[in-house]
Formats: sequence, structure tokens, C-alpha cells
Amino acid sequence: MKIIGVLAFVIALLLSVMIHEFGHYITAKRYGMRVSEFFLGFGKRIWSFTRGETEFGIKAIPAGGYCRIEGMSATDEMPPGEESRAFFKASSGRKLIVLGAGSFLHFVLGFIILLIIFAGIGTSKPTTTISEISACVPRINAACTESDPKSPALLSGLQAGDVITSLNGVPVNNWAKDVEIIRNSAGKEILIEIERNGQVQTISIIAATRVVDGKEYGFLGIVNGYELVRDAPFTSIKNSAIVSWDFISGAVKAIISLPSKIPALWGATVSGADRDPNGLVGIVGVAQVTGQAASSEGLSTSERIQTFLLIIASLNFFVGVFNLLPILPLDGGHMAVAIADEVRAIVARIRGRARPEGINVNKLAPFTMVVFVLLAALTVLLLAADIINPIQVNF
Repeated sequence: MKIIGVLAFVIALLLSVMIHEFGHYITAKRYGMRVSEFFLGFGKRIWSFTRGETEFGIKAIPAGGYCRIEGMSATDEMPPGEESRAFFKASSGRKLIVLGAGSFLHFVLGFIILLIIFAGIGTSKPTTTISEISACVPRINAACTESDPKSPALLSGLQAGDVITSLNGVPVNNWAKDVEIIRNSAGKEILIEIERNGQVQTISIIAATRVVDGKEYGFLGIVNGYELVRDAPFTSIKNSAIVSWDFISGAVKAIISLPSKIPALWGATVSGADRDPNGLVGIVGVAQVTGQAASSEGLSTSERIQTFLLIIASLNFFVGVFNLLPILPLDGGHMAVAIADEVRAIVARIRGRARPEGINVNKLAPFTMVVFVLLAALTVLLLAADIINPIQVNF
């Protein structure tokens, strides 16, 4: 099952790459640019066919893909009579649309996947059914010990399988919200109405007090069950939009904090110390986590699919944001050049001068090479870490 999860991840990743490159392809063709190649993978050509002026195909190394748009810089040669179709001849606005289309489709794909989860599969939400009774009132982030007092739920006789129908006379419909009644009742009596074996009972419990970050909370010691719940269409769209923004903002924060996490990654790779689940992880590591989720006995089939789709959605949002970084050779770097060209043109127009020649990205090759080497080094480090000391996630 783990192998199936990894293979499914690889297929989903390649499809994401294809969709990204399709964004570049379709917008470039829409604006009359010449697109000579559209390939999935790199290296030796395995299979291809030509339609119109574009060669489509698959190459040996499934590590990405590319869409070759002719005339990316003024020094690139174009076929005779095709000079006007060069990328660098297009307006800055069209350049930005073509360059940003890949990331845009990553965001669209991520949103669609989230919509499938919310509307089709459902998300895990707590039920009013008790699945487990805590034996004690434990200390924060600690297991029960013999010295810990017994939990109010255990002392009151509550049992796993009991269905909570009301708290202090208030009907329980949404446990995520209604549980606040318990949290706000530290040291106070709570009347809990339950249904057990078809019989309704009312049980009086004095909530224990736990202090978290200096604030008192009520504690009973009950653990509720979870189930997958589908949202209504409008709610699904709203929740998908909210989570999409959370993923995008999270990706931005992750990229900003990336340099500070490299030392820890290096240390874990060299010393064999436990990897931080919230730290850096490469494509191989993500594939391994996907495989762990697919083979987890603690998850139902629906939950495994949900977890798999969430991983793919989050990856699309991250890649979409990463590609917009204003550094060459990323799409965002070329977008920055296009914006700089337009700013220079505006300044020239204000001064009554002719529009200057566009920036030749080939002259930025040394800077591009430095960025490429740094990204390659990080990729190698992540690959080594994911193989030597992979992240272990409990599902």
C-alpha cells in the first residue's frame, strides 16, 4: 500500500508539472508566440509527436518538464519571418500573463482539490459520541501517572459510546463550538445529558481545572470520536478559499524561514537526530510521507484519500508561490525583468525618449548560475536527508 501511495504521488506530481507548463503553453499560443517544445521530463527523448509547430513528448528523467517559448531574449535566433513572434517582442503585460500562468494554474488546481475534499470526501469533525475516557487529569503534554487525580468523566461513570445530547440544558449540535461550555466551567458543576443504549440519562459532573498559559480551563477527560462530514456547496467554496489563502500565506512564511532551517536540516542529516516534521522536506520526503499516509492502519480509506489530496494541494500552493520568487531562473525572476523593462519604458516616455531595449537576461547568466547552484545544493541536501534520515509522521 505504501508503494501505491508513492506511485500515486509521483503521478500527481507529474500531472501538476504538466498543468503548470500548459499554463505557459496556452497563454503563449494565445498571444501568438512561437512554442517549439512541450515536454514532460528531462534528458533523452523517449517518445514524441509534432502537432503544428510544437513537438510534444516525454523524456527519460521524470523530474519536471518544460515549455520552450522561442525568443526569450533579444539574442535568441528566430526562424526567418517569425521574428515578431519572439517572447521578448511581446508587451510587458502579455509577458507577465504568460510567465504567471503556471503558478496561477497551481493555485487553481490546489483550490479544486480542496473543493473536492470539502464537498466530495468530507473533512474530519468531532462528533458528540465519546470514543475514549481519560483515566486522569494529566499535566500539560504528559501521560497519566499514579499521582495524577482521576478524571471527572471516569469518576462520574461516563463510558465510551455515550452520545452527549446536551450540556447544562443546551442542546449539543456542533461539538467544536459547544465544548466551550466545558472549557468555561472550571471547578463548576455541569449537567450532561447522554444517550446510552437507547436510554437518556443526566449526569452531574464537577469539571476539573487545568491551567494553560496562565488561563484556567474546565476539563472532564472525554475524547470525542471523529467522522468525515461533507460541506454544502457554498460552504465548500468558502472553506476552500479560506484554506487556499492559509496554504499560500503558509508557503510565503515557509520560504522566508527557509534559510534559518538549513542548519537544523544539515545537523539532522549528519548526526541522525530526529527530523523536525515542520522543517524542510524534499520531493522524496513528501513522497515517503504520502506512502506512510496511504499505508496507515489508523486511517480509514476515505481519510487516506483526504490526506493524500491535502498533500498534493499543499504542494501545488507551495510550488506556485516558490515559482513567483523574483529570482532567475524562476518564472518570478523573468516577471521581475518584464516589470523592470516596463518601468524603464515609462521613465523614458516621461523624459521624452524612445523606449529602451529590453533587458537581455543572458547578461544576467552569472547571477542565474549562482541561484541555480544554490538551489541544486539545497536539492541535494534534501535528497540526502530524505534518504539517510527520513521524516516519520504518525497518522
